[in-house]
Amino acid sequence: MLLAVDVGNTDITFGVFDGNRLITRFRFTVQVPRTSDEYGELLCNILEQKGFSPEQISEVIIASVVPKMMYSFTSGIIKYLDCQPIVVGAGTKTGIRIDTVNPKEIGPDRIVDAVSAYEQYGGPVIVVDFGTATTYDLVTSDGTFRGGVISPGIRISANALWNNTANLPEIEIKCPGNVIARDTISAMQAGLFYGTLGQTEYIIREMKKEAKLSDAKVIATGGLGKIVSEHTSEIQVYDADLTLKGLQYIYQKQKK
Repeated sequence: MLLAVDVGNTDITFGVFDGNRLITRFRFTVQVPRTSDEYGELLCNILEQKGFSPEQISEVIIASVVPKMMYSFTSGIIKYLDCQPIVVGAGTKTGIRIDTVNPKEIGPDRIVDAVSAYEQYGGPVIVVDFGTATTYDLVTSDGTFRGGVISPGIRISANALWNNTANLPEIEIKCPGNVIARDTISAMQAGLFYGTLGQTEYIIREMKKEAKLSDAKVIATGGLGKIVSEHTSEIQVYDADLTLKGLQYIYQKQKK
């Protein structure tokens, strides 16, 4: 079985694949520093709780945007799963061509999402990932990654709002139903949600216009992508497992 691992700024998301089929997923936080033994033991415990033996994992592939934790994390995988993980980076076969000023600086999470969207939905395609940062990336019909946009994620904006104001509380992020709010919490929710929605729609339209690709499909993923996609016609598909499936596609390409 293949263990696909997406190491983000907030969480580590794991997916277990049996062949091409994603059979389970789980996550834990990256906010707590851990040793290799802590990573390995935690991972093995969760696998066993999910009904899998660590010995069933024969391959591991990782995309990470948190370099400082990778030594301990990969050491834990090697020690406890007896696997030498594939780490997505420069030189990894992806099946798409990176046409940017400096291809090596493009985050592996963006590349993995682009591969997944292109493999599943074809091109041209715009991928919007609502993670810690919100990213918008364009892949053309011939599989060329043309570049994109990086903006603060909705949770970053929310944290800035209540951490830098004396009287505004920490709130649940959701659609309040109305733009014009009649209480403080709803007003904050309206600003966060409709601000994100407006940004999303504007950037998508401008990317299509600038690239002259009005027919580009738009695929969303990430924690808050579902609620945003439900309120706009600019997004055609929400795929919660886009990144994990992209890792599986890239893994398969390494074996050819």
